[in-house]
Amino acid sequence: MSYELIKVKKKGHLTIVTINRPDVLNAISPPTSVELSKAFNEFDDDPDAWICIITGSGDRAFSAGNDLKYQAQHGGGGVAEKMKDVKGGFGGITARHDCFKPIIAAVNGFALGGGFEIALACDIIIAADTAEFGLPEPRVGLMAAAGGVFRLPRQIPYHIAMGIILASKRITAKQASQYGIVNEVVPLADVMATAENWAADIMKGAPICVRASKEAAIKALSQPLDNIKGDFPLMKAMYESEDYVEGPRAFAEKRPPKWKGR
Repeated sequence: MSYELIKVKKKGHLTIVTINRPDVLNAISPPTSVELSKAFNEFDDDPDAWICIITGSGDRAFSAGNDLKYQAQHGGGGVAEKMKDVKGGFGGITARHDCFKPIIAAVNGFALGGGFEIALACDIIIAADTAEFGLPEPRVGLMAAAGGVFRLPRQIPYHIAMGIILASKRITAKQASQYGIVNEVVPLADVMATAENWAADIMKGAPICVRASKEAAIKALSQPLDNIKGDFPLMKAMYESEDYVEGPRAFAEKRPPKWKGR
């Protein structure tokens, strides 16, 4: 599939999605969300696609968030009309709650507003040491409704989160690491290589086991420990998979496993 506002590259079982609007700091317009949604749909539906990295074009921004100029030009009705058939919400990912394939954010600069929300919707975040994070929505008459106000207080201490949400305080990559928002901070030149190394480490595990683990971790968050039954669909599929046999067999034969993803 061809795209105008994003780039999609496939490297074996890895899919790399790049927001390609560097002239506007990779701001996300509704047409951009449409393309991102299609890319994530394709990734989720492709059995040979095991893991995805999302990043931004250039060396200034991962994404500066919502394209305010588009919103001002088209109004709320125009935005809603363009977004009505977009699966996954803003950026095609912030409300994509049924994708259990791992997604890594390679944050190569500013991750503000919706850009921060896209990163928060990912499973792993690798940040350049020049990156900054923030939710400035109230200062432009909005709120971080694409997951920011919901995810951030669940992921970091409440008062730190509310400072970012209410006062639009920005934090550096180093602070984000200290708060546990990002997994690793590296020089800008190393961001993509580091993200790909994380992807390679994840792909050492059986794909269906990785997905079952993500599904169980996410779904169990809302359940008390003594109520978790372990009856998750991907867990059941894991027990019935070829990889469930291949893993122990490879271990016994002292060889690397040959995962089939089924």
